[in-house]
Amino acid sequence: MSNSDPKTRPRPGPWPPVPESSPMPPSSWAKKTGFRPKFSGETNASDSGQISQPPPQPREPEAQPGLEAGRARPQPVPNGVPELAAVAPLDKDNKAKRRKESDGGSKSAANGPNGANGQAAAATTEPNSQPRRAARSEEVIDVLPHGIDDDGYVSRHSHMMYELRDTPGLVPIGLYGFQHYLSMLGPIILIPLVIVPAMGGTYEDTANVVSTVLFISGVTTLLQTSFGSRLPLIQGPSFVYLAPALAIINSPEFQGLNGNNFKHIMKELQGAVIIGSAFQAILGYSGLMSVFLRLIITVVVSPTICLPVGLSFYSYGFPLVGNCLEIGAVQILVVILFSLYLRKISVFGHGVFLIYAVPLGLAITWWAAFLLTEAGAYSYKGCDINVPASNIVSEHCRKHVLRMKSCRVDTSHALRSSPWFRFPYPLQWGTPVFHWKMALVTCVVSIIASVDSIGSYHASSLLVASRPPTPGVLSRGIGLEGLSSVLAGLWGTGTGSTSLTENVHTIAVTKMGSRRAVGLGACILIILSLVGKVGGFLASIPQVMVAALLCFMWAMLAALGLSNLRYSEAGSSRNIIIVGLSLFFSLSIPAHFQQYGISPNSNLSVPGYFQPYIIASHGPFRSKYGGVNYVLNTLFSLHMVVAFLVAFILDNTVPGSRQERGVYVWSEAEVAKREPAVAKDYELPFRISRVFRWVKWVGL
Repeated sequence: MSNSDPKTRPRPGPWPPVPESSPMPPSSWAKKTGFRPKFSGETNASDSGQISQPPPQPREPEAQPGLEAGRARPQPVPNGVPELAAVAPLDKDNKAKRRKESDGGSKSAANGPNGANGQAAAATTEPNSQPRRAARSEEVIDVLPHGIDDDGYVSRHSHMMYELRDTPGLVPIGLYGFQHYLSMLGPIILIPLVIVPAMGGTYEDTANVVSTVLFISGVTTLLQTSFGSRLPLIQGPSFVYLAPALAIINSPEFQGLNGNNFKHIMKELQGAVIIGSAFQAILGYSGLMSVFLRLIITVVVSPTICLPVGLSFYSYGFPLVGNCLEIGAVQILVVILFSLYLRKISVFGHGVFLIYAVPLGLAITWWAAFLLTEAGAYSYKGCDINVPASNIVSEHCRKHVLRMKSCRVDTSHALRSSPWFRFPYPLQWGTPVFHWKMALVTCVVSIIASVDSIGSYHASSLLVASRPPTPGVLSRGIGLEGLSSVLAGLWGTGTGSTSLTENVHTIAVTKMGSRRAVGLGACILIILSLVGKVGGFLASIPQVMVAALLCFMWAMLAALGLSNLRYSEAGSSRNIIIVGLSLFFSLSIPAHFQQYGISPNSNLSVPGYFQPYIIASHGPFRSKYGGVNYVLNTLFSLHMVVAFLVAFILDNTVPGSRQERGVYVWSEAEVAKREPAVAKDYELPFRISRVFRWVKWVGL
């Protein structure tokens, strides 16, 4: 009768008895991300395949990592058991106030400082307790660090200066918005400087297209931040559209044109972009993107962006830089110096060298080239730069004409001939011309552009928003990108408009994630586009400097593509083989198509760096249907199409866990509607969401 012994009998508990705290079924987001609130009883799900939050670590001011410092790694300790110290208490009033202001109120804060049901929360962690190790099926992702407050909550984005809904004031918003666009200057203006000369356009045509690109970029960015994904993503001409545009420009039917080739080819590009963009809009607003989203993950996105979009233009980069090595090579070195060696130097608290590496490098090199030109370094006796190369008789001048045109900064008359005011208007080049074969190529390319944007949505939301968007919000953003590209086709920018991949790098570096700042910057960009001299000034950038900047931009694009692998098990043999095959075949298969039927001694009428894009005239597909031959030869000569197909097929047929594949985790609609912070991040303004509440696949 041991139970009757009063010394051994257990003491009675409180009355009425407290029910056993059974863990609440975790919500979808908590299950997927491993979020462990102290008062809800939710636990990590071992089969989630996403972020696992370790136990609270002591937070020290000097150990708070920034972007350049990377993620803080725990120091090795004996036996692999880290010693946990007490979490330093913070100001609860300020923390609760910050959560209430940013998330629309916190339920746990209303329960008092002692937590839910009046139970006190533990403020310290026992030093002898060992943290739970992540299970094999769990994924611990190397994301940007988050702070942990005294209540055990993960504070959002402590590394960001301004988050998605922050409004610091009109003047700071204007300055930061203009800074954001200035740091993105390269990808916005460089594509027109490549495709317009390829179409035979003059310097005045280049200036007009640059002004049009600035105008469309501002308008579409306002639309995207207001009625699209609502993330602070700048819209502009994407490098995804550059290779297809060059393939269409170098089509056989355009080789023998007489007169103004530029307007004729531009109208063909407009028609192709409009049809492909309409297909992208249907893909987004119909909800098909939500279904397609399950098959697009990091192992597919990474090789699609890395080599095909970033490194496939190697034939255009340094071959043009070599025409004036002392200008182009110096430009590359200056940009590398600013972005790498001087990146940690701050001026008034801002890393100006890292943020403005491209515009600062361009300004310094352009000024040096101007001084060399004025000093007569590129002036040769008896040679006139304004005389066409075909009319030059002197052998001495023929020898130096390429160097003169590449190194001198006074060869362009775009700034002098541009008007002070010019309003870009739709159909300014004429009525678009529609051909089904070119439109079919751009429809396939619009899918690649959507894949690129999916990676940008996910990465930027982790930086600035409370949670990733829902599949409906993502579909809404893709659909609006399609409509934006339709506007780009009507106005005649030569390419479609997408969310620029460089946005993620710019947001992380500038620590500015306010969509109001990006919107105000877009308004400034629209005003600048109306000043014709701005377009003329940008169109005057020498071609060798454009090529040098592209060398840096394309290399950064390749690195941004590879960085998507951090969401998956990059060391998995499955992923290594899939990514390796995707990268190799995206080089090898297009090389076969580009070299097929070309003899080594053939004298082609296009420059060497454009020869890979004349595939439609000599590809291996030679059936009796000319349009089918054109589509197949063109598509399989594009690196990004081959990389996407190989990665997409292999990743969705080879077995692998969610953790191993790196499946993107998106917020669920029902969970997002219950949380004020998520609703405020992504809901449409002016209560438009209530009007379109029945369209469930493009909203919260």
